[in-house]
Order: sequence, then structure tokens, then C-alpha cells
Amino acid sequence: MQRLDDIIARTDEAAAWRERDLAVLWHPCTQMREHLDPAGTLPLLPVERGEGAWLIGRDGRRYLDAISSWWTNLFGHAEPRIAAAIARQATTLEHVILAGVSHAPAVELAEKLLSIAPRETGREPLAKVFYADNGSAGVEVALKMAFHWFRNRGIIGRTKFIALDNGYHGETLGALAVGDIPLYRRVYAPLLAEAMFAPSPDAYLCEDGETPAGRAHRAADALAGLLERHAGEVCALILEPRVQCAGGMRMHDPAYLKRARELCDAHGVFLICDEIAVGFGRTGTLFASEQSGVQPDLLCLSKGLTGGALPLAAVLATQSIYDGFLDESREKAFLHSHSYTGNPLACAAALASMAILEQDDVIVRNRATSEAMARLAAPFVDHPHVADVRQAGMIVAFELTRGGDKRTAFDASARIGLRAYRAALQRGVLLRPLGDVLYWMPPYCVDEDALQLLANTTREAIDHAIEEAACA
Repeated sequence: MQRLDDIIARTDEAAAWRERDLAVLWHPCTQMREHLDPAGTLPLLPVERGEGAWLIGRDGRRYLDAISSWWTNLFGHAEPRIAAAIARQATTLEHVILAGVSHAPAVELAEKLLSIAPRETGREPLAKVFYADNGSAGVEVALKMAFHWFRNRGIIGRTKFIALDNGYHGETLGALAVGDIPLYRRVYAPLLAEAMFAPSPDAYLCEDGETPAGRAHRAADALAGLLERHAGEVCALILEPRVQCAGGMRMHDPAYLKRARELCDAHGVFLICDEIAVGFGRTGTLFASEQSGVQPDLLCLSKGLTGGALPLAAVLATQSIYDGFLDESREKAFLHSHSYTGNPLACAAALASMAILEQDDVIVRNRATSEAMARLAAPFVDHPHVADVRQAGMIVAFELTRGGDKRTAFDASARIGLRAYRAALQRGVLLRPLGDVLYWMPPYCVDEDALQLLANTTREAIDHAIEEAACA
């Protein structure tokens, strides 16, 4: 088999482009030494354009975008309706300060988001929208709102947040403080605000004979104990409904969120749902929290909000939270801002994205795609080095372990996930593993042929990674 570097750099032009890139760019979430390694540990893929579910390299090769470009791209690359909406908006108003100024795309998008937001019978609905620039910034907004609301009411003791073990909410300092993935937070721990972590309801952690629902209730019982021990200290619980994405696509039963909502109510604590990665149909319903029949007090949205076209985040809040900041004192105002808050181009892209969700009946169509993904993933249950195959709607994950034993992870030095990534790229599929977890999270436009390629490539990539590591 050809070396991956030889395939990607088979033209002088592509090789020259990589040299230009590495001379000036610092890539995110990357140990740059691996890109610079003469042996090509982590080769750089130069992309020229996108078409639907595919990325086209500068050398003309096609790569299936099996991870939706970091989970943002819902409807495919270069989606013409979103592109047209951005182009129309660019000819009238590209940007304007949102402090003291209003414009149609921001208002119309807020109206649309509130009309489709999760609703729970008997609960005050989400009523106001605050914009931010990206998911991490949106989480910062929600955390600050929750803390500041209590402060405005003269309740100064509620300064703590509860989050879940193995959760992830972004990499700005506030968001990182409520995350629990050591790779991201360990170095910055001295800079982070203190948070408390409750056991994850992760179904992968089920004990012998335990059901996912049983695990969810056991974790909820532990949350109840934590809230009781810190009564009057907690302002909010933040969690990812249904799937802990960056934590390895670990999935849990909807019963947990329902219990968490009840516990937050009982202790006067705000519930923040981070649906940045799982919103807009990714888990089978428009919002993952709907599967629990739950409405949060604060809802964080981003990534697929614009169909992956432009950066934008939205935090939806109840009227009561909004009212808690109305006062003669500016210190009681929510003085959080971003230069590009409510950017008209991004709002126009999001409005087009919301229209596509409705016009194309995406949720119904996704069910058929999810069934096809389940069918193609089913044989992996019998793979000797796959410990778990799990699915939530348009997300499928494969947990790779030695001999398929949950208790026997591969040694980190084996780099199984990285080896599988390289092997998949050789075969025209872009997979970006989370450690030794491979996952499928393709754009919603993916077709049967592409899914079959994805399944075949995933199996070949796993087998290649295991064999290569054994020979190393």
C-alpha cells in the first residue's frame, strides 16, 4: 500500500501548499510536531472545496466528510440555499453593532428559535435570545447569566456549578472549568474556577446486568446527594443531553435528564442544556432534550445553527432570567458582549438553515438514514476489538479495546485511533477519532453509497490499525 504522504502529496502543487501552510499556521487541537514529522505521523490534508458530503483536496481526490467538519455541517458543503442567503445579506448589511441597534436577521432568527425551542407543559417557556460567536462563548454566556441572576437578587452564596464527569463544554476558561476531560483541562487547572462534578450517566459504564436506564437513575441519585450536600451553594447544573460528544460519544438514557430537571427544580438550581453539538436533529429529534420531555432554563446552541456555514451561537433564556437583569443599575445589566454579536450574515445563514430543516422534512428523512447507519454498524458488534457499538440518531460510535474487553484499553502508545485515521484517509474517508473511539457523524445529505463506503472503510481502518500496531 502506498504511504499516505505519497497519496496526498502526489502533486508538486499540493506539497508546496502544505509547506506554505506549515510555515505560517498553528492548527487547532493539534500537536504540530506530528504535522512537521518527516515520517508523516499526522499528514496535513489540503482541501480545495466541498460538495455535499464530500471534501475535494487540492490534488483532486475526494474525501467523505464523515464527521461533518467538527459536527457543524448539517446539509452538506456549499449548500446553495445557505450560500444564496449569505450573498443576499452581504449586499445590504454585512455587520452592525447590536448594542442599541436592531436588524431584521437577528430579530427573525430569535423569533424562529423561540418558536421551535423545547417546551415542557406547565413550565415557563424560553423567551429571550442572546447571541454569541461560537459554542464556548455561548456556554460562557449561560454560566454568567446563571450566577449573575442570583447575585442580582442578593443571593451571594450561589457561586458553584455542577457538571458531569467526562463532559465537555468548550475551551475558554469558563467553559473549560465545567469540563472534565483531562487532556483539555489539566494544564489550565490553576486558572479555572472551581466546579463540582457528578457521576456521568454514561451507559458504557453499566455494571453487570444493569440497564442504561438503571445506570441513569443511579447517576441521578448521586447528583441528588451532591445537591443536598451543597444546598444553597449551586447556581446551575450544566450537561450535554443524550451524548457526551468530545468525551468519546458516550451516550446515556433520556431518564437522566428528566431526573436532573426534577432535582434542579427541587433545589432552586438552573438547568443549562448544552445542545451545541446535539441540537438540530443530530440525535433523532430536533433537540436532544425533547427525548426526556424536558425544557432547560438556559439552552446553548451553535455548530449546526448555521448549517456549518458561519460561526454563531445562541443562548435561549426564560423571561424570568431576563427580568432578573432589569434594573436602574447598570451593574445589574448583563454587560457581556462580542464585537460580532448577532452578525447579520451569520443570522441569515441560520435562518436559511432553519428553513431547510422544515422544507426538506429533515427529521423524518434522518430517521431513514439513521436506520441505514444502524444496519451497517450492526456487524461491528462481532469485531474482536470493538467493545461497544452505540447510536443516537445520526451519531454512531465504535469503542476500540484490546480483545473487545471494556476493561482492557489499548496502550496509549499504540495510537490505534491515529492509525485508523490514517488508514481511512488513504481510502478516501475523513474520520477524526476521539482517542480510540471511531465515530460516524456525517452530513444529513449522505447517501447509501457513501454510507457503505464509510462502513467498509471503518472496518478496514480498524483492522489495519490493529495489524500495524502489532508489527510496530
